[in-house]
Amino acid sequence: MAHIKIDENRCKTCYLCIETCPKGLIKKSNRVNKLGEYTVEFVDEKKECIGCAMCAMRCPDVAIVEVHK
Repeated sequence: MAHIKIDENRCKTCYLCIETCPKGLIKKSNRVNKLGEYTVEFVDEKKECIGCAMCAMRCPDVAIVEVHK
């Protein structure tokens, strides 16, 4: 099963990944990264991620990688 990992310090908060996730599993976080921006977080409590990696492909900052378990 696949899931993603987000490097919050590379994230420049364009939020394209939020728009791209077909399951709506990426959300704006309350945490601030080193750039002082509210980064994103991956929330998949119900294990709904289909491992499409569309978010990683869309991320212009290469802040998202797909991880296989």
